[in-house]
Amino acid sequence: MAGRIEDYALIGDMQTAALVCRDGTADWLCLPRFDSHSIFAGLLGTDEHGFWRLGPAYPDGAEPPAADRRRYRGDSLVLESEWDTPRGTVRVIDFMPPREGAPQLIRIVEGVSGRVPMQSALRMRFSYGWVVPWVHRVDGRTVGVAGPDSVWYDTAAESHGEELTTYSDFTISPGERMAFTISWQPSHKEPPPLPEPEASLEATEEFWREWVEQCTYHGPYRDAVVRSLITLKALTYGPTGGIVAAPTTSLPEDIGGCRNWDYRFTWLRDAAITLSSLLRTGYREEARAWREWLLRAVAGDPENLQIMYGIAGERELGETELTWLPGYEGSRPVRIGNGAAGQLQLDVYGEVTEALHLAHMTGLARNDYASLLQLKLINYLEGHWNEPDEGIWEVRGPRRHFVHSKVMAWVAVDRTVKLIESGDVDGPLERWRDLRDEIHRTVCEKGYDKERNTFTQYYGSKELDASLLLIPQMGFLPPDDKRVIGTIEAIQRELGTEDGFVMRYPTQGQEKGVDGLEGDEGAFLACSFWLADDLAMIGRVDEARKLFEKLLSLRNDLGLLAEEWDPTLQRQVGNFPQAFSHVPLIDTALRLTASGAYGG
Repeated sequence: MAGRIEDYALIGDMQTAALVCRDGTADWLCLPRFDSHSIFAGLLGTDEHGFWRLGPAYPDGAEPPAADRRRYRGDSLVLESEWDTPRGTVRVIDFMPPREGAPQLIRIVEGVSGRVPMQSALRMRFSYGWVVPWVHRVDGRTVGVAGPDSVWYDTAAESHGEELTTYSDFTISPGERMAFTISWQPSHKEPPPLPEPEASLEATEEFWREWVEQCTYHGPYRDAVVRSLITLKALTYGPTGGIVAAPTTSLPEDIGGCRNWDYRFTWLRDAAITLSSLLRTGYREEARAWREWLLRAVAGDPENLQIMYGIAGERELGETELTWLPGYEGSRPVRIGNGAAGQLQLDVYGEVTEALHLAHMTGLARNDYASLLQLKLINYLEGHWNEPDEGIWEVRGPRRHFVHSKVMAWVAVDRTVKLIESGDVDGPLERWRDLRDEIHRTVCEKGYDKERNTFTQYYGSKELDASLLLIPQMGFLPPDDKRVIGTIEAIQRELGTEDGFVMRYPTQGQEKGVDGLEGDEGAFLACSFWLADDLAMIGRVDEARKLFEKLLSLRNDLGLLAEEWDPTLQRQVGNFPQAFSHVPLIDTALRLTASGAYGG
């Protein structure tokens, strides 16, 4: 049975990632890429759908024991879990080496005290738990093969097969180490080289140590910021620079509900704000790689800009349901692919343009095509900004004139006007200044409720939307504008939870609301960080700090955040870990540090 979402740790190699539970079970792993079919899908089903459990042996019929302690080794993505058993203490070290050849998941068992009976139980199930591979021995190695995939299992421990599972039973003593590795290889190729676990561990730790040394943030929230940066790096597909929103699919926003989506793709919005955080903390190489990914993905067709692409720039992301998987805690359907790829979301133009603008302002080497792309995006937006769209939250109901979308259209034009004013490119400066003013005037006339002194979710609506918190952060209006303050206070009042967190927008229980979906959802963590930012901007810095530190307390013991927080169940929900939660954590930490608004 899968653990709670916050019970999982992330390990990865910048091409894919695994989730490892407190009891030593890897319940999720797609090979060879984030968006490949899984070989472990127990997270979305049962043990029958694939897992790899490594930990102290336990009696038949009992639950595997959870580790007594776990942590990442320093500032790395190397996980250590420790169990205190009646027979002694044992440590398991889990990691995925940054890839040079075959992708590998390596697990090293280390005896700490006593003599501890241990067990590895490996059940490979390809195609999201659907396909049972042919498992056999080749030259002393165990391999599972199905269709185009082969997974090789290497260990010095004796292994045997039972009930379509590969077991290794052994006892570990103090100072002893026993390594286990799985490696993926296309099934038609020669076997991958034998792993070198200890050398790989050393190289992995060195990689992360050197990467973290580039971080320029040294404020009071450094531990939280660095862990978030490491998480964002882990969600970056190294070969292309594309950044996935999360490494998982269909972890529910509403336990038992239908709000289950595949996040293993590159959203332009998420990637653009990730780029912003990386740039402001010293990571220019990642920013340059993402910009190159963007230029390849959009190619010569910015008029057909998608809101998301595959991690190598693929456009076809068709959505299907995996009917054989019961879903996380019964949350159905389980989806792969994402139908929102075909939506119109005008705010994306603003996020992409803002990212390109920030890259330019922070001295990233100029790319002429990036500037040309920016001009082409505004040419398109000029004729379409006043159309209804699906908005930032990818509603599956009717298109509307979402206020946030219009604000971000203004951002796109504003940043491009500034680019032209800098003299770096030529463009119709006066025409686009007029366009900027027109968008601003229209939003203030149609998207603002004078009686309640607040901007609204869409033109003519009485509902609120937490994305309106970005109005002062994007410079659409100054923080001390009464309309901004009124909007912040209205969102706190109408979208706030008892804990002080923020919902994205009202949901309607079992009735379909503005998003066209049934059910509710948790407090959206990104929006709650946005509120902390706004509170700091309007001078309520103590309140901002308290909210930020309360948000930090929601992280699991390893510093990881999912997409949302369920205030009723008091647990994390949604895909995990989520870039769109870790990015605003970094941003708010930077803002509070700059203002001196922190304790201690």
